[in-house]
Amino acid sequence: MIVMPILAAGMEDGTLTKWRVKPGDTVRVGDVIAEVETEKAMVEMEAVTAGVIEELLIPDGTAGVKVNTPIARMQGDAPSGSAPRPQPAAAAPSNDKVSGERAKDVPVSSIAVAVAASPAAGGGLRGRIFASPVARRMARAAKIDLHSVVGTGPGGRITKRDIESFSPGAAVADHGVSSSPTVVASGDAVQALSALGIAPGTYDLVPLDGMRKAIARRMTESFRDVPHFPLTIHVEVDDLLQLRTQVNASLEKQGVKVSVNDMLIKAVAVALMHVPAANASYTTGGLALHHHADISFAVALESGLITPIVRSADTKSLSTIARETKELAQRARDKRLTPDQFQGGTFSVSNLGMFGISSFASILNAPQGCIMSVGAVEQRVVVKDGKPAVASMMTLTLTCDHRVVDGAIGARFLVELRELIAAPATMLV
Repeated sequence: MIVMPILAAGMEDGTLTKWRVKPGDTVRVGDVIAEVETEKAMVEMEAVTAGVIEELLIPDGTAGVKVNTPIARMQGDAPSGSAPRPQPAAAAPSNDKVSGERAKDVPVSSIAVAVAASPAAGGGLRGRIFASPVARRMARAAKIDLHSVVGTGPGGRITKRDIESFSPGAAVADHGVSSSPTVVASGDAVQALSALGIAPGTYDLVPLDGMRKAIARRMTESFRDVPHFPLTIHVEVDDLLQLRTQVNASLEKQGVKVSVNDMLIKAVAVALMHVPAANASYTTGGLALHHHADISFAVALESGLITPIVRSADTKSLSTIARETKELAQRARDKRLTPDQFQGGTFSVSNLGMFGISSFASILNAPQGCIMSVGAVEQRVVVKDGKPAVASMMTLTLTCDHRVVDGAIGARFLVELRELIAAPATMLV
């Protein structure tokens, strides 16, 4: 039996967008058999057992399919009469109350896609491990128990990178939700608003989609449970803008255009290598100090924000970063990001400068230890050599998880970043 898999931390249901197979098709392990839309992305679902598809139990386009619900039957499965046939959820939004219960764990062998073994999945799933052949060989050589490694590949598959970055004894950060906020149906919302003196008919009630629910849940949890504080600094960016003009002129024939945000991602990554204590995550088993700067950057969608990741930005050129951010942003807008492209960053950058916002403070993107908020480039009067002068200035606000990054570490990071922005050519060396 093939069931709706867990494709992201905290996933409760998904939309079975499209089947890639039909009854009678023979599938092998690793074959893409369906496309599933989660709260934040469209994910290709892979088969983990080989066989022949006998029947598709859930049609294309069905929304709200709960995790672990049977969606297809393969030859050799128990007859359909031995268990009740699942009822497809309506594709249209429902006004029913959403249960707060999490889906129960099921044997790994029945899940049709790789699932990361993590505390969020009920303390770790012991059983079949999904890893690439290279990762398995590396794990054997290093005597690493794959049960203790969390995969960042598609569907949670353990990759070569996961083995290289594995730190024995370090606990995995819990991406789960300790207590989900109550989700109310539209009728309950009307009653709640009426109790506050807001009369029915004076507003439009827009149902929450999966992404908005996820954002509400995670941001509430982060703001409530993580002790955080902001640090603000003002930086002059005239030299950075001048270097950007020169770089873009040299890349014009390649069709690549570097943005200010691309340069900030590079500067942040280099600064994190100089102040590694700021490139960390809190876990109950200790602080995870990351080997590379995997920079998440915010992309605004109609239904909310998502943060694709530039992996190992500290090792990449500006042109490579520019290409990747452009591609990732487009995939985000198309809802075609895979889980490994938006889960697992070590530091976030959120830029609202293009909207004319001078300064702001972001909510932490747990389990990351820091997020930096970027304001607009503005012409301001500053004092140079005791005299007033005009300079292009930008305000940066670093929000820190105080369990990971204290004031001194955050300040050292910002000083390092300011020096890189003031002399931007040094970050290219």
